[in-house]
This record gives sequence, C-alpha cells and structure tokens, in this order.
Amino acid sequence: MTSNDVVWLTVPEVGQRLGLSPGQVHRLVEEHSLLGKKIDGIFRIPESFLGEDEPVKDVRGTIIVLLDGGFPPDRALEWILDHHDELGTSPIDAIRQGRKTQVRRVAQMLAL
Repeated sequence: MTSNDVVWLTVPEVGQRLGLSPGQVHRLVEEHSLLGKKIDGIFRIPESFLGEDEPVKDVRGTIIVLLDGGFPPDRALEWILDHHDELGTSPIDAIRQGRKTQVRRVAQMLAL
C-alpha cells in the first residue's frame, strides 16, 4: 500500500462505521488510536486503521512509538501508510497481519 492507494474517511464516516459520535472519533485521534490529516480542508482518517467495530488494536502502540521517537503526527501517518522494504509492505498492512513487534522494532530503530 502506498499513501496514494489509501481510502480516506471523514470523521462522520468513521463514526458511522464504528458506531461512535464525531466527538468520540476525535477522542480516538487525541488518544493516538487513530491518525488523520486534512485533505481539501476536511479531516480524514485512513480506512485501513479501522477494524470491524473499533480501530485496529495495535495501531495505537505503533503511533506512540513513532511520536515518542520524535516523529510529528503527519510524518508518523505517512510512515505507517508507506511501503517499507524492511517489512515487505506498509506498516499498517504488517500490523493487520499480526506483525506489530516487527513494525515497532523498525519504528524504534528510526527513532534512535
């Protein structure tokens, strides 16, 4: 997955998908369970960060590793979505495949 292949959802779309209010979705962003960015003036969140009824479980820990390592949120979002040779895929896809430890190891090496 490259950031060009990302399906972006608005806060109301994320809320509808997860059964949450827009305020609850914003809280998930504040708590780093989700990341997003403004596209054409509207805040959007990658669909790949969502499970069936909640954010993908291990995304939050990876986001925190990146932020603690000095990544600004927009750069952390880009890193999670872009393909990385070390992983053979994007970090979000690796996380969805159950490879969070490998993803976080790569993220921690970048933060050093």
